[in-house]
Amino acid sequence: MASIGKDIAHDSAATHVTGESVFLDDLAPLAGELVAGFVPSPLAHGRLRRLDLSAAAAVPGVVAILTSKDVPGHNHFGPAVKDEVLLVEDEAVFIGQPLAVIAAESASVLHAAVKAAVVEMDELPELFSIDEALAAGAFIGSPRHMARGNLAAGFAAADRTVEGTLDIGGQEHFYLESQVAIAVPGEQGQMVVHSSTQHPSEVQMMVAEVLGVPFNHIVCVCKRMGGGFGGKETQAAQPAMMAALLAARTGRPVRFVYTKDDDMRWTGKRHPFKAVYKAGFTMDGRLTAVDLKLYSNGGCSTDLSFAVLERAMLHSDNAYYLPAVKIEGRVCRTNLPSNTAFRGFGGPQGIAAIENVLAAVAADLGVDPLDVRQANCYGIADRNVTHYGQLIRNNVLPELFAALRAECDYDARRAAIAQFNERSATHLKGMALSAVKFGISFTRRTMNQANALVNVYQDGSVIVTTGATEMGQGVNTRIRQVVADELGVAYAAVLVAATATDKNNNTSPTAASAGTDLNGAAAADACRRIRERMAAVAAGMLARPDDGLAAEPARVRFEENRVYDERAPDRAVSFAAVCCQAYEQRVSLGERGFYATPGVDFNRETGRGSPFLYYTNGVACTEVTIDRFTGELAVTRVDLIMDVGKPLNPGIDRGQVVGGFVQGMGWATAEELVYGPKGQLLSNSPTTYKIPGVADVPTDLNVRFLDNPNNDVSLYRSKAVGEPPLVLGLSAWLAAKDAVRHADQAAARDLALPATGERLLIALAGARNGSRGGIEESVPA
Repeated sequence: MASIGKDIAHDSAATHVTGESVFLDDLAPLAGELVAGFVPSPLAHGRLRRLDLSAAAAVPGVVAILTSKDVPGHNHFGPAVKDEVLLVEDEAVFIGQPLAVIAAESASVLHAAVKAAVVEMDELPELFSIDEALAAGAFIGSPRHMARGNLAAGFAAADRTVEGTLDIGGQEHFYLESQVAIAVPGEQGQMVVHSSTQHPSEVQMMVAEVLGVPFNHIVCVCKRMGGGFGGKETQAAQPAMMAALLAARTGRPVRFVYTKDDDMRWTGKRHPFKAVYKAGFTMDGRLTAVDLKLYSNGGCSTDLSFAVLERAMLHSDNAYYLPAVKIEGRVCRTNLPSNTAFRGFGGPQGIAAIENVLAAVAADLGVDPLDVRQANCYGIADRNVTHYGQLIRNNVLPELFAALRAECDYDARRAAIAQFNERSATHLKGMALSAVKFGISFTRRTMNQANALVNVYQDGSVIVTTGATEMGQGVNTRIRQVVADELGVAYAAVLVAATATDKNNNTSPTAASAGTDLNGAAAADACRRIRERMAAVAAGMLARPDDGLAAEPARVRFEENRVYDERAPDRAVSFAAVCCQAYEQRVSLGERGFYATPGVDFNRETGRGSPFLYYTNGVACTEVTIDRFTGELAVTRVDLIMDVGKPLNPGIDRGQVVGGFVQGMGWATAEELVYGPKGQLLSNSPTTYKIPGVADVPTDLNVRFLDNPNNDVSLYRSKAVGEPPLVLGLSAWLAAKDAVRHADQAAARDLALPATGERLLIALAGARNGSRGGIEESVPA
């Protein structure tokens, strides 16, 4: 009856399919509930000259309109640096920045009021791209540095060098449930805020600060989200704060919901990056020196940009040993909504940079990029320390490379692809096998902690709450499995309640792929404390002095809803019976558990330390076909091996691996953010922003897990799997580069990401117009 390691369905799978799952905007309106919205800035950068809200206030059904002057607490906010204003005071810094918030009796009244507002602004110079910010010297904060070895000596030892620039695009989160919050005022300045958020504690704190009340006056509740992907880690706070302001002013519940288009227009994205590199290497493809500059587009404020940049720098080695390296990072300030967390959190951008370097090395040497990757792969006994000084324990990367190369028949397929490309006048094929080494833990040491509350009832049923938030990734299912096995009860006997800050305080966000590691470990700690007390009760119930069986709590076992003494396993009592007896004896059946990740520390000033508890590793081989005349790309086959330790739930982990890969594939090949000349997002709806559909996922998709029970530092020897698979989607971009390289090596060299059909068509244009005498027409097999 053990739950750990079983394919147990997501705890909301059935209700999602039947439509019974309740998301926040599904909640019936409360008595007197108002709807909220705001008057947006029409300019990306402008000084507010006139804001006339009299006509808006006169619209029948408008209950309240507030500006920055009406904020009772702090109008400035931010998760790390409070450098963004909730309501514009004088100067707007992105299109859609709120100028005033409005509460109305209905959505139609709200729309009419927003339309009636008169806004006059003086346009100021704006910046949108990294290049524009670099030219203007517009940065957020100071540069960051990491380095190892003697860079000059490394370049001196090189046989050859390559250098170039890679542009890496951003990505829309595209969660199905838009940002939403419902604020319900209570007594004495207290308030309950229901929020679709990955970080209830941060919403609690920011709402309290904008209202000017202590944190304990605000309770934030999150039952579930309809997707998050990092976009609801910090940016769920803005709608919650605006709803709370209006609820506090009116004394009525207030609901704030973005439309899908507005959510896409006015919220931050994955950070676009620019990577400028120079690399030295030997004739056998081994790197001797890498000089890398990473520039990110932070948008209008800090948000989490420095943490994202830091993780990009920490992952700029990916799976490869860099003997001499210097990495400099800077965050550029632009007039876009503040860019924010996104699955991978900078890691994918840093990994894209080093993978591009290795592809350039391979092209320069005229060899297979996989040979270069394997030549530079981290070693087991040596070449096994990262550029920031962390030892890589239990390194399975060489094994993963070798295993997938053999299993997917890489070398034979490589020869067949070369032959196809020589024959076909209409299509090109490409293939790439790449890896991921993804560090698991928050890089800020403080955040690597969690608490859990476990309550056991007299009938043997159990309820648990943690700081983890469910967004479809299955964290609640895994926590139920952990609690069930720790207490020796059936999975069905355990429920996970909604996350709420009055039950679990000072929680970290559900992010960094660490939700189960942290909160599951805290829940396990609580269960062990309860079990210890219950064992003492059970020992008395099971003792048989006449048979020489004295009460010994250390010998009591909890399994399959049975409690027994290991010396007499046939003499068992039910778990529920022990619960009842514990209650009779006034023994507590509730406990708060706590967990702090051991051994993680990182010095940001020196760029040295061990920021990660362990690494999740994987490899993927992706094959693509490109139409020479349209640039259309099809991913035709994917083979993937993932090291997930001993999975808590193989089925859910597989879903995370496949979903993460497809999301990464979309970022790498199709999802392009397009802006107008004045900063307006043009790809602001599903009709203009294309995430992968079912037809884009290859039918030939092969996934297996590496049998690796040696991860002895995490929960039940499992490994986090939320973010790492996304990085393997880069193999689709690398495969596209490989295909283009056959036609035009220069065009493939620094092919921007995403490799959209338009970009591929432009890259192939020169080769297509050149002479291809003797080539026959063919279609892809």
